[in-house]
Amino acid sequence: MLTRKQHELLMFIHERMKESGVPPSFDEMKEALDLKSKSGIHRLITALEERGFIRRLPNRARALEVVKLPDSMNPSLGGRKARFEPSVIEGNLGKVPPKRADTPDQGGGDAVSVPVMGRIAAGTPIEAIQTHSHSITVPPEMLGAGEHFALEVRGDSMIDAGIFDGDTVLIRKQEAAGNGEIVVALVDDEEATLKRLRKRGNAVALEAANPAYETRIFGPDRVKVQGRLVGLLRRY
Repeated sequence: MLTRKQHELLMFIHERMKESGVPPSFDEMKEALDLKSKSGIHRLITALEERGFIRRLPNRARALEVVKLPDSMNPSLGGRKARFEPSVIEGNLGKVPPKRADTPDQGGGDAVSVPVMGRIAAGTPIEAIQTHSHSITVPPEMLGAGEHFALEVRGDSMIDAGIFDGDTVLIRKQEAAGNGEIVVALVDDEEATLKRLRKRGNAVALEAANPAYETRIFGPDRVKVQGRLVGLLRRY
């Protein structure tokens, strides 16, 4: 599965190739996707190439070749799926009622009730994690051991990691995380944000997955990990 920006860029290149037979320039791609710099286009091109959707032809300027389109547009690909970081469930988010203890088992395990603890910023800062507002039910295979909670995403700073505004993220509650993992971080005990964690010596960097946002660097005493991303739910 591609991120929204990756999909937009792939289709823009494909349509331009169909119209003129010539790939668009990086400036044209930047303008079409409304990005602020060409570095974001470079990252998207690299991601598409790594996933096998495009090929860069050597020794030729602006030489790109579309190798394949997403499965949804090309059934002949046999249902192969591109890599994607979080597991995703699509459908009626939170609409399935918890299974009663006296209900016969239909197979697949009992749904697990997970508390939703408000909203999390994937963009501009918002207030810290709120109190329990309601609960949703998720399949047990999306969760591992430990305590979990859910947060509603607001903002677009993690779109290149496949996390969009309006998604609900599933978080395993923990106070430490590995380098490069996506976490819920509490900054200065007042701002909660969803970012990729990078450890740089004695500093902690909170890295966005959108070239429009800068990486923020803090002293270790200013950032507290609240949990690690383990899954994602999306309503269509």
